[in-house]
Amino acid sequence: MREDQYLGSGRIVIGRKLGGSTRAGSSELQLNHSSVPLLHHLTLPPLNPQSSTSSCFTILEPSRSSSLDFVFIYSSKLIMSSPFDINGGACVAMVGKDCVAIACDLRLGMQALTVSNNFPKIFNYSPSTFLGLTGLATDVSTVSDLFRYKVNMYRLREERHIAPQTLANLVSSSLYERRFGPFFVSPVVAGINSTTGKPFICGFDSIGCIDFAKDFIVSGTASDQLFGTCESLWEPDLAPEDLFETISQALLSAVDRDALSGWGAQVYIIEKDKVTKRLLKGRQD
Repeated sequence: MREDQYLGSGRIVIGRKLGGSTRAGSSELQLNHSSVPLLHHLTLPPLNPQSSTSSCFTILEPSRSSSLDFVFIYSSKLIMSSPFDINGGACVAMVGKDCVAIACDLRLGMQALTVSNNFPKIFNYSPSTFLGLTGLATDVSTVSDLFRYKVNMYRLREERHIAPQTLANLVSSSLYERRFGPFFVSPVVAGINSTTGKPFICGFDSIGCIDFAKDFIVSGTASDQLFGTCESLWEPDLAPEDLFETISQALLSAVDRDALSGWGAQVYIIEKDKVTKRLLKGRQD
């Protein structure tokens, strides 16, 4: 085991082995920002199952005194949850034949506590271009307003509606600008190119890396479940009605298996000449 330096504060517990058992706590000292050589560092699960605090033991080099067998420092650290999991949510986009669908759940929560069942996560930036945002609810609101401003400025400057591919590049560059203090969101872009009529979907990570797809894109706390349901149900060249049925069943089945999302859903079916919006009723538990 390598030798390192411990810099911090904690409680030194000196123990002696008595027969086959270990008696700890025979002597306790306070350590404050001192430097002590350590031989091994071990993190154990919480002592109290109801606590989110894990026990951290640092085993130190034994004293030269023959009466001491080991010395270790006991301290605690708080395990923080991911900002992407605090409010929950799920979003999925699918490609069909000359159409595209995007859907999201409606739940807003504070971890296991449900705050609202009317928190849509899909935003419309042109007649056939939509953006889905999952992640931290405050950042979802901030980012949606930021892109509303940028898209409005684009429309005034270019005198045309923004295309899905252009919005994807705008999202990517805007998120990368904040890479050292990123927004905790996972965007999904879906739409129909008004010039070519071809469907387009893509996803992003929190610093703007684009993930292009020709079948489906998922994001949110139910991503693992959505991958499974989408891979099972999606087929190429689905008609608009079939695409609606597929994305609805995939989303509802996935959020039923995720405690942080659900409580209804919102679905947009985007075609070149029209957009159909539908609300789905899901489990309310």
